[in-house]
Amino acid sequence: MDLQKQTPPAASELRASDADRDRVADILREALAEGRLTAEEHAERVEGVLSAKTVGELDVHIRDLPAAHAPRPAPAPGRPPAGVIPADPDDTVVAVLSNAVRRGRWRPGRRIHVYAVFGSVEIDLSEALFEHRQVVVKVFSVLGNVEVRVPENVSLRGMGGGVLGNFEVHTLDSAEPEAPVVYIDGWAVLGNVEARPRRGRIVADILDRVQRTVDRGLRKRLDR
Repeated sequence: MDLQKQTPPAASELRASDADRDRVADILREALAEGRLTAEEHAERVEGVLSAKTVGELDVHIRDLPAAHAPRPAPAPGRPPAGVIPADPDDTVVAVLSNAVRRGRWRPGRRIHVYAVFGSVEIDLSEALFEHRQVVVKVFSVLGNVEVRVPENVSLRGMGGGVLGNFEVHTLDSAEPEAPVVYIDGWAVLGNVEARPRRGRIVADILDRVQRTVDRGLRKRLDR
């Protein structure tokens, strides 16, 4: 019996990724700043971006904007390289009509998902044991509050946005080239997301820890 050939889906039918949503959100923010969209139009389209499932559903919100038809630029600096961060979270923190806290000497994974729905979440990395050079905290705050604190000698980047809410990341550049980089991504919908360094708290063993990681990697390769 002949196997029925399946036609590959069109590009517009492909499932949208977080990177696709970030790209469209960036175009909408630029259009708002340029006066091409009103605040109400921007908020309405961003809500559509959040609920979009396919690339085609995303493109509907920017097809009348010039930036959507320009050649796509290279990935913006400051984002983690592709493949470094897993698609699935290593840790998930949820607060629904409640409070949730992660603090102390804990080991954050490469990706942490945070959900605050009518609740409050505190992610304190100021005493964390960083085992990875790059950590993404993906935040979804809906009528909730999320606070992220990091040591003052790591690098801190923001990649998210707010929908009738506040998304504030105090960008930080570490003077140490081997310092961890913490990326705050996601959305604040009628809520608040704030990330800042906690002054006086540092990752004191960055260089030693990175060297130990390199040594372990070399030993594994030699043992093969």
